Amino acid sequence: MTKRILFFLAAIFVVFAVSYFPHNYILQSKNITLSYSLFSVYVFHLISAIIVYGIVELVASKLVNQAGYAYLASVFLKIGFFVLIFKASVFANEELTKPERFSLVIPLFLFLISEAIAVSKLLNSK
Repeated sequence: MTKRILFFLAAIFVVFAVSYFPHNYILQSKNITLSYSLFSVYVFHLISAIIVYGIVELVASKLVNQAGYAYLASVFLKIGFFVLIFKASVFANEELTKPERFSLVIPLFLFLISEAIAVSKLLNSK
């Protein structure tokens, strides 16, 4: 269990580093300014991915059959918290530009895919 958690932490930090720095570099090289902090979006997804995996790991250790439901519920809560936290900076604009849209969707899908892979490996091992 501890080995799986440490491997997930290492993998999720690698995903953060490999995706944030090139993403930020591309935006800066094209002189694109976002109406929100890209770093905050990435950090939110990093922290929430760790929390989601921790919840699923905890539920899987106690109730193996309910771990999938815990994952689904925590992903819905993650999206809800994202909307609540970034409501003022992201959703205050009437319309987001294409770079702003892509800059929101890219970290969401990267971390969601990383979570899904880790949770599927966890559930298959149980």
